[in-house]
Amino acid sequence: MTSWNDIKKNITAISSEELTVIDTLSYLQAARTKRGISQKEFAELIGMKQPQLAKIEKLESTPSLTTLNRYAHGLGLEVRMQLVPEPNMA
Repeated sequence: MTSWNDIKKNITAISSEELTVIDTLSYLQAARTKRGISQKEFAELIGMKQPQLAKIEKLESTPSLTTLNRYAHGLGLEVRMQLVPEPNMA
């Protein structure tokens, strides 16, 4: 069976930064559904409208870091950024 990580390696039309957002959002959405929380319930919990949450989860709207953290905080999580030297700049 082909995994998402295998498929990602062959994607060239989406930048690595966008893939990171997709991965993060996929993880958060999976955590929400695993806990049995509906979009409507979750949107209310984090102070968002359900249609707005649906657009984000369908990747029709790219969430900001603030919005990703708002989503994460609703699940008791936090999104963190890390700065590291680029391999060719070290």
